[in-house]
Amino acid sequence: MDAQNVAFDPKRLTVVDHPLVQHKLHILRDEKTGTNQFRQLVTELAIFEGYEAMRDFPLEDVEVKTPLETASCKRLAGKKVAVVPILRAGLGMVDGILQLVPSARVGHVGMFRDPETHEPHPYYCKLPSDVGERTCLVVDPMLATGGSLVAALQYLREAGAKDIRCLTLVSAPEGVTTVLEADPDVRLYTCSLDRCLDQNAYIRPGLGDAGDRIFGTF
Repeated sequence: MDAQNVAFDPKRLTVVDHPLVQHKLHILRDEKTGTNQFRQLVTELAIFEGYEAMRDFPLEDVEVKTPLETASCKRLAGKKVAVVPILRAGLGMVDGILQLVPSARVGHVGMFRDPETHEPHPYYCKLPSDVGERTCLVVDPMLATGGSLVAALQYLREAGAKDIRCLTLVSAPEGVTTVLEADPDVRLYTCSLDRCLDQNAYIRPGLGDAGDRIFGTF
């Protein structure tokens, strides 16, 4: 599958193509980028994506007394957020979202991919008890086959989550198709829709193994 030949519903897939995002993404892809800088870039890109993923949060009117007069302002209308990283690479994006929403709760979904079948296997899941009342931002730097993300979505739905938005940095069209078909209500955000998966289910051109590059475990 080639990304250039695939069209996705823009209401369900948002490609965050801000010039600063694209600039940071080119550094992230570079094989010469070290662990410290890679980790910082993942955090910064998560912030950009968080802005987009929360763009439609409802607001309410509030009056604030400034040093000069009373001002009519806006504030979030009680929206609650849960950040759910898919372990382990998803942990790299959590701090960026928490910088935007410090009060967000953090759940964890642990998945590992069988190196031969590429099928996901869960090994740890822990979510906030009120996850059904929160907007869930599922974060994982890479969306390849979509298997791990689909499994995580199924777990979240079973736990009662209703509003789920998935944030990735680079995505393969095969994975996007798999996720959108598996869950008709999920919304995806990514910084890049890459060309394709290769025969080993690696994203091309991709950026290598995000988990290894975040944590320095080469």
